[in-house]
Amino acid sequence: MRPRALPIIAGRLFSGSIIYRRNNASLSSLDKAQTLTEKIVQRYSLGLPADKVVKSGDFVTLSPHHCMTHDNSWPVASKFMAIGATKVHDPKQIVFTLDHDVQNKSETNLKKYEQIETFAKQQGIFFSGAGEGIGHQICIEEGFAWPGTVTVASDSHSNMYGGVGCLGTPVVRTDAASIWATGRTWWQVPPVARCHLMGVLPAGVTGKDVIVALCGLFNNDEVLNHAIEFTGSEETMRSLPVDERLAIANMTTEWGALSGLFPIDSVLLSWLRYKATTAAMYESGTGKEDRFSHALIEKLSTNPVKADPGATYAKSLFLDLSTLSPYVSGPNSVKVATPLRDLESQKIEIQKAYLVSCTNSRASDLAAAAKVFTEAAKTGAPPKVAPNVELYVAAASLTEQRAAEEAGDWGILLAAGAKPLPSGCGPCIGLGTGLLEAGEVGISASNRNFKGRMGSPDAKAYLASPEVVAASALSGYISGPGFYEAPEGVNKVILGEGTGNVAADKAASIEDALEKLISEADQLVDNAQSSLFGESEAPKKAEGAGLTEIVAGFPEKVRGEIVFCDADNLNTDAIYPGKYTYQDGVTVDKMAEVCMENYDKEFGSVIREGDILVAGFNFGCGSSREQAATAILAKKIPLVVSGSFGNIFSRNSINNALLGLEVPRLVEGLRKQFSGEAKALTRRTGWTFEWDVSRSEITVQEGEGGAKWTQAVGEMPPNVQEIIARGGLEKWVKAEIGL
Repeated sequence: MRPRALPIIAGRLFSGSIIYRRNNASLSSLDKAQTLTEKIVQRYSLGLPADKVVKSGDFVTLSPHHCMTHDNSWPVASKFMAIGATKVHDPKQIVFTLDHDVQNKSETNLKKYEQIETFAKQQGIFFSGAGEGIGHQICIEEGFAWPGTVTVASDSHSNMYGGVGCLGTPVVRTDAASIWATGRTWWQVPPVARCHLMGVLPAGVTGKDVIVALCGLFNNDEVLNHAIEFTGSEETMRSLPVDERLAIANMTTEWGALSGLFPIDSVLLSWLRYKATTAAMYESGTGKEDRFSHALIEKLSTNPVKADPGATYAKSLFLDLSTLSPYVSGPNSVKVATPLRDLESQKIEIQKAYLVSCTNSRASDLAAAAKVFTEAAKTGAPPKVAPNVELYVAAASLTEQRAAEEAGDWGILLAAGAKPLPSGCGPCIGLGTGLLEAGEVGISASNRNFKGRMGSPDAKAYLASPEVVAASALSGYISGPGFYEAPEGVNKVILGEGTGNVAADKAASIEDALEKLISEADQLVDNAQSSLFGESEAPKKAEGAGLTEIVAGFPEKVRGEIVFCDADNLNTDAIYPGKYTYQDGVTVDKMAEVCMENYDKEFGSVIREGDILVAGFNFGCGSSREQAATAILAKKIPLVVSGSFGNIFSRNSINNALLGLEVPRLVEGLRKQFSGEAKALTRRTGWTFEWDVSRSEITVQEGEGGAKWTQAVGEMPPNVQEIIARGGLEKWVKAEIGL
């Protein structure tokens, strides 16, 4: 029996209210112009009606060009085999890379790596071994992330593929198993945000500074769960080489986005032609020369996919690159970005520095770091890493390391005292040598500085460009190499909403006003409802009227005491520490024990079985690890409520049968109630929460003798109920194919 199509889920997942497509009378549905994201998704969607134009909000059955898994390949293989599958649907679609825990030489890890390699050989899957490179870099340099295609990975930094005009977006392990078995998975096209870049980068300013500034200056979830498209003039885009674009796209993940897409332009085409030439000359017979062929590039250049004129964007932002200076992220948050000059004056001492990760350890990055040392050498004795600092270096791939070696840059760094590590994720994911100890301060060219990610939760981590990391390692405190000179008359970063073009933004605002009128008409009903029923209570459905049918095995009601974790952006590293992520033998009891330990070590002693966990906004942002959901389930928490969720966490939760609701009003009410009390990371509130699934409403009792209120929430679609009632997507697929 063939598996039927994956479920198309109505409404917004994990939402407290249904989001729906308007009818044909609306302005939006008459608009056939597509963004670049929508056009690419259209190409890789299966089963669309002939006249269907894919738009944001649509659920599609997606068949990606490629799907990459890394150290998680064996857990994915276990899911694949557990559903009864034996043969990968399309081996050429799948890419295996070993990159996360490559320093781990334990028998257990080596056995897992051997199992992954054996599975790849048996199935005819491309395989990149430990030490050969980080998976995302492998996808770029091997041509698996090709312009105008969709390539997914079971890792949150697949956004990086957008640097070469490929729509890269993360999937979770269960999705990957589905792609292996069927060649497809489900996906909802996110809202698309345009980020318009103006001007050109000044000397001494890098792509890393661009994305660090975007994360820190647009830090109110402006692009949360959006697809981003970067636009700009030809002159602006010429100032951003492909390596800089890769760094920017990579960290759109930290900005909160699901993808970060650059255009297919002359800069990219020149880069592709260089890659095709070197592949033909030096790598004949590897298959790479077929993926990077001049014929494919000419076809791409003749008809590059691009956004239609008049395409609708959910929002537009702009940044004038010429006003940017070097920026530093942190400590311990990408939402804090500070001009380097402000931190430099504070002389913040560091103990560790890192030139690592898929973000910024390509040959060009290592050359930039080496230049800091060679320039310093001109002033006297050969420069060395400061005595109190350890500098670690790992190239993004073995290919990039060899290029750095041939250029002499690798040798310069080692001569200065840098400690080499094998090509892999290592310290960036908190694995292997050189992790931050309690009380230490580190600065890294990587992408994520969440508390506890790179070592001890009692350490401080900053992010910066390779040049700043190298200069800081040389001086012993956060500092720059002095390459940047502020342009005359520039004293602040110019950025904002819109495109930066006053006339264009005014015209766009007229279109937005028409959309707003439609939206406001929809809100009239809600406003009348508030007047009739009061703000504290939603209208109750008449007995038996319009009730949601409950699928067998799905709870009719979920009730429990509220435990409040008052934090926004509570990330997956905080929920489930990275050091356990690739230990495949972790028991359910151990998962429960370590749940939330990077956020609050006392969480386990406060929470009880059956409690309802309530947290702030953007809960579950960060990596794609499914254990963030399964650890909460292991703690026997049936439901998570938040102001909003990170998209990957929502997907993992549904796939693993964890319930979730977005109820911003509840979060705001809890914050108001306990604002006068001492801050508690995890608080038993005495409030109770009940979700009546059949009535699609929640009831909150604000403690004994407190207010009681109800609110309508989105209906739980039967196909989502079915997945959760079966115990998750893996068991659902297994049941559907009759195993």
